Amino acid sequence: MIARKCKVSGRVQGVYYRASAHKRARELGITGHALNCADGSVEVLACGEHVQVETFVQWLWVGPSAAKVSSVEVVEHQPAEWPVEFTTG
Repeated sequence: MIARKCKVSGRVQGVYYRASAHKRARELGITGHALNCADGSVEVLACGEHVQVETFVQWLWVGPSAAKVSSVEVVEHQPAEWPVEFTTG
């Protein structure tokens, strides 16, 4: 199991980005979250098997059709508690 915390910037709020991330995460078996940030970015925590997490991180660059992603900052993360599902907020 690995975890990656990502900051997704661009036009990613108000375009169904978090809901799309939730759907894609469930398809891949990823747990974690997608949260809107005050600066207009979306914070994404992705936890799961290496291949699935890396596939999901690559998807973050695409997002839903209305999104225009300008950057995805990715850092390794060690959660205090591993999430059991993927949530949005």
